[in-house]
Order: sequence, then structure tokens, then C-alpha cells
Amino acid sequence: MGKIITIANQKGGVGKTTTAINLSACLGVLDKKTLLIDADPQANCTSGVGFEPRKVNQGIYDCIINGVNPKELIMRTKSPNLDLLPSHIDLVGAEIEMINLEEREYVFKKMFSSLKDEYDYVLIDCSPSLGLLTLNSLTLSDSVIIPVQCEYFALEGLGKLLNTIKIVQSRLNKLLDIEGILLTMYDTRLRLSNQVIEEVKIHFQQLVFDTIIHRNTRLGEAPSHGETIIMHDASSKGAVNYLNLAKELIKKTMVGNTLNTVSKNTELNGF
Repeated sequence: MGKIITIANQKGGVGKTTTAINLSACLGVLDKKTLLIDADPQANCTSGVGFEPRKVNQGIYDCIINGVNPKELIMRTKSPNLDLLPSHIDLVGAEIEMINLEEREYVFKKMFSSLKDEYDYVLIDCSPSLGLLTLNSLTLSDSVIIPVQCEYFALEGLGKLLNTIKIVQSRLNKLLDIEGILLTMYDTRLRLSNQVIEEVKIHFQQLVFDTIIHRNTRLGEAPSHGETIIMHDASSKGAVNYLNLAKELIKKTMVGNTLNTVSKNTELNGF
């Protein structure tokens, strides 16, 4: 059984979609069967892996509103072991239409939970908001990755997101974990970047990923070619960063699974 991870931050421009695309691609390169769900109406993940959103006939919107089986809409990407459940401009209206649905926070859980059995990892890219789509993603997920840019307003809004996660944990998804806070857009030339890293690590300690994503020109270029960083330039610093992040995530998952197994065995022996 796989792991479902939401990549979320209501603050825009923090590298959320870049992380969703390239972490997914790197997991695939490391032989992990991976699905990327584009839950952002801007459909940047869809275009970022090589598909034209305007030519996508059906996407996640049709699953949510019209009950289309998501397995019928999954698309193979050029990147190894990476599939996509695409987005479409219609998704803009989904939150309004979802308001009147019963158990509206559990729409994703009902629709996409079965995908967990088909993949090692399912990553969800959310819009930069804390609306119903993001709430649904968190309710569905096993964990959440929070990208935070190494810039002046790094911690702005992070408290609000963490409070939202606490509410989801207490009311909607008690099993939701924080996979980690990911520092992005790190510029070695700026003293401010190092100050932000120190501040985030002081505040959040073990929650911060060891891997830091450097500001990298090739990372910015790749989406315009409809390519992941691995396909665009596998030797770039951005590619190396995301490969390291994928390895760190896989290691954390393996350790977590081992701890769960030990815990269950201990409980059984104790019984």
C-alpha cells in the first residue's frame, strides 16, 4: 500500500508546484511508482509534465463533480514511473459546487483512496489557498509537505497553515502527519537565506527536511519545456536537490513503516 502526500502552502511563490512535479519525477526515477494529482485550477503540474491543459478533455473536476472513475483519466508522462491525474480550468468552479455536497470535506477520500493501492506514492499539488480543495487533500492524505522559501516573509502565514492542519487532525483525519517543512529557493550568496534557515530550524527542529532546494535557473526553465528537471537537465543542482529529497522521503517512509511494524508486534506480544 502506498502513501498519499499533500504539498501545501496557502502562500504563493514558495516552490510548491515545482516541488510536486520534481519530487514526483525523482521518486519515479528511483523506481517508485508515483502518481501526481493536479488539484490546482491553474493546472501548472499538468503543463509542467508535458500536457496542454486546454486539450485535456476530462480531469480531476470530472471525478469530483461528475463521479468519473479517476483510474480512467490517469495519463502516462514521459518521466519514468510517473503518472498524472490532470487538472482543467473547470476546477475553478469546483469549490463553489462542492459547498452543497454532503460530507464535502471527504469527497477526495471517497474518490481517490483506492489509488493508494496502485502506487508507492501519490503526491497532490494544491492551489495557494486553504479552501475546500486543500482541505479535501489534507483529509485524504497520510502526510503533508510544507515548502517554505528562504526569504524575508518565510514564516508569514505558516502559523495559519499549521493551525489548519491541527484542525484537520482533530476533526477530519487523525492520522495526518507533517512529513516535513521543505526550505526552497535557497541562495548561498544571501546572508538572509542563512538567517531564515536558522530561524526555521530553531522553531521547527526535526520537522525540517535535511535537504534544501537551491535557487536554480534550470528549475525555472524546465516547465516552459513541459519537462521535469530530471528530463530537462539531470546534472543540474535542482535535479540533485530533488533526488536527495526523494531519497530522504523514501528513507523516512521505510523507517516509519519499520516503527509501525515494531509497535504492532510489541502490542501483540504484550497482549
